[in-house]
Amino acid sequence: MPTSMPHDGTEPVHGEGEPPVRTVVVDGVRLAYRVAGPEGAPPLVLVHGRGESGTTWTGVVEELAAGHRVYAVDLRGHGLSDRPGGYGFADFRDELGGFLRALGLAGATVVAHSMGAAAAYLLAQREPELVGRLVLEEPPAFVPLDPPRPRAERPEGPLAFDWEIVPTTDAQLNAPDPAWRAELPAITAPTLILAGGPTSHIPQEQLSGLAAAIPGARLVTVADAGHLVHETRPAAFLAALREFGL
Repeated sequence: MPTSMPHDGTEPVHGEGEPPVRTVVVDGVRLAYRVAGPEGAPPLVLVHGRGESGTTWTGVVEELAAGHRVYAVDLRGHGLSDRPGGYGFADFRDELGGFLRALGLAGATVVAHSMGAAAAYLLAQREPELVGRLVLEEPPAFVPLDPPRPRAERPEGPLAFDWEIVPTTDAQLNAPDPAWRAELPAITAPTLILAGGPTSHIPQEQLSGLAAAIPGARLVTVADAGHLVHETRPAAFLAALREFGL
């Protein structure tokens, strides 16, 4: 079980009008995060996908923060967080759990995209008390890829994330741990799965299967959204969350 320790570090504002970057240390890894919304409002945690950061949610944070205290985290290896190595899905799962515990956010709503959504539902399987409600945007279903992904070539130049994340998580997508699907029925949080339709690279029937395996899960498809629903169709994304009760 991961341990965590609060840290009150604050970094300069990155962009006019944006909230300052705060930090927390989880298992020795410094994680950056941003907070919006009134203190005391119900907590909502945003978890980005691979190669992104908490800033991916900029277009929807203001509306979400109208009724929630919103926390947008940079997972390890991404954005302004540390790059310590250890980038498997289980690492991200444990880190998300440590983040929730460190900030006293047990029972928060978790809204997560892609790789971050996989970490979120793996956490909801293992530690259901940490996740109150769960929104999974275009998550991988951990069906072994056929054909498998070939080894990706690193682009030239500096990256906004640690490239080691890509080959490590690709290998796990090619041959995922069977327990990750077998334990889907252990999820007790009310769950919404958002699909982006046929323009997404994720087979949409796999998302239907994921919804069928999670007790009581609801599946909503946002037409022509693709993989980045919250960026390409923010109004429809927010409407789906409102209908879900957020």
